[in-house]
Amino acid sequence: MNFTVEERGAPNSLSYRLFYKNEEGKYISPFHDIPMYADESQNIFNMVVEVPRWTNAKMEIATKELLNPIKQDVKKGALRYVANIFPHKGYIWNYGAIPQTWEDPAHKDGDTGCCGDNDPIDVCEIGSRVCSRGELIKVKVLGILAMIDEGETDWKVIVINSDDPEAKDYNDISDVRRLKPGYLEATVDWFRRYKVPDGKPENQFAFNGEFKDKDFAIEVIKTTHGFWKALISKQACAGELNCKNTCFSGGDSSYCCSADEAKAVVEKFPCGEAEPVPSSVDKWFYK
Repeated sequence: MNFTVEERGAPNSLSYRLFYKNEEGKYISPFHDIPMYADESQNIFNMVVEVPRWTNAKMEIATKELLNPIKQDVKKGALRYVANIFPHKGYIWNYGAIPQTWEDPAHKDGDTGCCGDNDPIDVCEIGSRVCSRGELIKVKVLGILAMIDEGETDWKVIVINSDDPEAKDYNDISDVRRLKPGYLEATVDWFRRYKVPDGKPENQFAFNGEFKDKDFAIEVIKTTHGFWKALISKQACAGELNCKNTCFSGGDSSYCCSADEAKAVVEKFPCGEAEPVPSSVDKWFYK
């Protein structure tokens, strides 16, 4: 399955969107229409890259918008950028999500004691290549970190691009610890402190900040896939989430989005010239 992306709106502005198309040129939802598995027999998953490594713009799948394009997160009317907290420049991995997963805010996790954060499960890709925004890659799961973000369970899956030249050497979280010394500790440090410059407290973690292994991570992903299945089949409350899709739900479902409806949504975002990135994004923080 091949997918392409179409940029709309003006980059670095509130209007910017990244829409997805399948190989037939049909608009799709990266949240609902891209399969979770790239190769189920090998436990290879699809990953939607929202944020390339070393960049600061907090891009994400817009779960509440029709077609769920990638857009930049907004707070108090302003675009969000993550701070550079020494020694970390922007995001320290390619960051994104696994499609067809959902952390159910009505489900209290037995391990973390907290409910889900209402988003697809987050992924940190540690391979050698800096990916492109919106890219779809195939990944091997290595482990998982249980972050508690403002009282919500926010799993962070550690993966490597299955096409990476070194992917064969990485089969579990212990390989990351052995072959990339300090990287897991840096990951915990990044997630603990990245909201502090915004005046927020440090984030907390279940399991004392220890990473769980590959098998544990895959079970968590499968659980969030089950929550997504309940969501898309209307067995779970969607709330403000937009569950309309163009491929997964049949034409008799209210979640089915027609080609004309999809095209109309995309055309609401005419292309424009990129706006400048605020100079404050280059600032460094040392606490």
